[in-house]
Amino acid sequence: MSAADNARPDAVHDRLPGRLPVSRVPDPREAPPLRWGIAGPGWIAERFAASLQQHTRQELAAVGSRSLDRSAGFAARFGIPAAYGSYRELAEAPDVDIVYVATPHNHHHRVALEALDAGKHVLVEKPIGINAGQAEEITALAQARGLLAAEALWTFFLPKFDVVRQLLDGGHLGQVVSVMAEYGEHFEPGHRIFDADLAGGPLLDLGTYPLAFITALLGDPERVCALGTPHPEGVNGQISAVMQFPGGAHAVTNTNLYGFTPTAATVVGTRATLTIDGPFNFPGGFTVKSHDGGELRYGGESGGHLEGLHYQAAAVARAIAAGRREVEERPMADSIRFLRLADELRRQLGIRFPDEAPAPAVNLPNQ
Repeated sequence: MSAADNARPDAVHDRLPGRLPVSRVPDPREAPPLRWGIAGPGWIAERFAASLQQHTRQELAAVGSRSLDRSAGFAARFGIPAAYGSYRELAEAPDVDIVYVATPHNHHHRVALEALDAGKHVLVEKPIGINAGQAEEITALAQARGLLAAEALWTFFLPKFDVVRQLLDGGHLGQVVSVMAEYGEHFEPGHRIFDADLAGGPLLDLGTYPLAFITALLGDPERVCALGTPHPEGVNGQISAVMQFPGGAHAVTNTNLYGFTPTAATVVGTRATLTIDGPFNFPGGFTVKSHDGGELRYGGESGGHLEGLHYQAAAVARAIAAGRREVEERPMADSIRFLRLADELRRQLGIRFPDEAPAPAVNLPNQ
């Protein structure tokens, strides 16, 4: 899925293929095992650890946090042999090949840099940083050290997205002219998403999914118009945006923390329309309907984090074993591109995260 693939002339296929492509994602159990260190023993780390243990041969070697008690408790629950009371100790542990960074958003950058500086590969929970500058620094250090860095945006590693990628790359939708994707969810008071000190609000927790999907398909927008609603808890409560891309394609998105939405995604092409079942970022199905009446259905089994998080770990393990320093499913350039757009949305809405330097100028006009 790339901007270049979808900007080419609409002259590849006249109709849908007779059947959907087969996912090319290998069996995660066949991926060579790495020794994983987990930084941040929280909610998503629990699901990541359980998914790896149930579906792969990856080894959970160590866990670290700012609290040794929390690390030790997590290690005991998952049978992890080593627990550390700081992220630095985890980064320097000799029996760790790669660090999975699952801290709050505003610590991703620092913890990832520590791990890379200590010679460890990193898989960093989405978003890889709170702004594009942080993602660029992680990329630069990984390249300088000859290490792999990747964003753990699990959606792009799922088998169904490999099928979607093949449909797009094969030109079966024609030229993409419109993308609509959204994600809303309800949160009870006291949830960390309401904590401004942790870069709270829906943009980085929920909005990463639709915005990353849009930019992976269409690239950098040339025009952006954003609307926002403040939440009584002191963070942004809702963002909506309309975007125009080179070649004339449009995208529309909304993300909010007020209530659950279908979390749907639709891609409209000049030959066919792709509709991904909600929540589109989870394992599940999708439908492709051509404008001449053809229809294909991908009936992937629905599931949650337990059924999906292991695919990204297996992809990273395969890439490292092959000597690659990026993963094809989520190149660092795509992670930076998404954060550039998120930076522009925040600039238009006046949203600034704590301890963040003044927002740099972004080459996206305010419409």
